[in-house]
Amino acid sequence: MTAVKGFDPSRPNIARVYDYWLGGKDNFAADRALAQKICEINPGVPAMVRDNRAFASQAVTRAAESGIAQFLDLGAGLPTRPSLGEAAQAVNPAARIAYVDYDPVVVSHATALLASRPGITAVSADLTDPAGVLAHPAVRQVIDPGQPVCVIMACTLHFLEAATARAVTAAYMNRAAASSQIAVSVVHIASDRLLATPSSAYTAGTFFNHDHQEIAAWLAGWQMLPPGVTEARRWISQIGGTPSSAGSYILCTAAVKPS
Repeated sequence: MTAVKGFDPSRPNIARVYDYWLGGKDNFAADRALAQKICEINPGVPAMVRDNRAFASQAVTRAAESGIAQFLDLGAGLPTRPSLGEAAQAVNPAARIAYVDYDPVVVSHATALLASRPGITAVSADLTDPAGVLAHPAVRQVIDPGQPVCVIMACTLHFLEAATARAVTAAYMNRAAASSQIAVSVVHIASDRLLATPSSAYTAGTFFNHDHQEIAAWLAGWQMLPPGVTEARRWISQIGGTPSSAGSYILCTAAVKPS
């Protein structure tokens, strides 16, 4: 992997750690060391990351099938195959997507690998600044605020405390046109042993353990799509219900803005 000017490869990075867990090659020794350390604590993490990507891809596919033609992927991470843009364009070749991430490595690679495709752009911006993201010239080229949009926040909100997560989601939701959709997922830890793990074990970000009730509160006023807030594997299978007894899992949902 080639370093991008202005960043330190000796510091682990969230997007590159995820890339390693997904079997990618866009990561450095510091990222791999942290990823392996976390797996020693919780061996189920790589499977959870794959579940998250499957959820995001499925949410985008369903949104495209419902007629939505523009997508905003916040905290996009490094490109995977198939990318969310490819998932959308498999349903509607004219679909448009803006990838947003604050990491220069992510934006550089997304630009090189994906942004050359029609209707796709990659933007360096902070998802916690909704007004700034939506006003970005590159975002405005592919996202029409007057038309329904699918906002994807996949495994990003567990890096924000609950009040901030709620404010950020509300800001995007309030600006979205009627019939827009939002897809949200977080890592949820149900195991007392894992909850007791020192936060120093994860050095690429601060983790907040959000639950079912918090996610439902963030999306208040929107219509929850079936099967509601549940474990990613159950959401993908459309069976809903109580999550598994696993010590940790991806908790997710999608919702639509009423007309």
